[in-house]
Amino acid sequence: MQLTKRQYAAYVKTMSPNSPLGRDLLGAFCIGGLICTLGQVIMNRLTAWGVPEDQVGTATSILLVFFGAALTALSLYDNLAQLGGAGTLVPITGFSNAVVSPAMEFKSEGLVTGTAVKIFAIAGPVLVFGVGASVVYGLVYWLLTL
Repeated sequence: MQLTKRQYAAYVKTMSPNSPLGRDLLGAFCIGGLICTLGQVIMNRLTAWGVPEDQVGTATSILLVFFGAALTALSLYDNLAQLGGAGTLVPITGFSNAVVSPAMEFKSEGLVTGTAVKIFAIAGPVLVFGVGASVVYGLVYWLLTL
């Protein structure tokens, strides 16, 4: 059976379920907002406990990464992602989930060939492009300040 591109597009449209856009947007807004609110609460608590101001942001990031990893390890982050969609991907907890998920999935293949290799399946490109971009930005900044 040969279909033209137009026929195939029409077929896909009839077979694909409609996305509840309003619900998806509301879920992403609410869950993403809750994660960001949690981050702000952590920052406020750390400041109230006397953590130096220049260390509060770093400590907050570390705690959010820990919470994201812990929720992933307890198989709860997927449930949160079902409700919040992209709202769980954007904050730092989404990055934590992206690192921990493949590591957990492939742990049965061994420590080195499973966990250690797969842990960077998603994080690796992010880290490579992040480091590469920082080198380029640093060089541009250096050249502009000569």
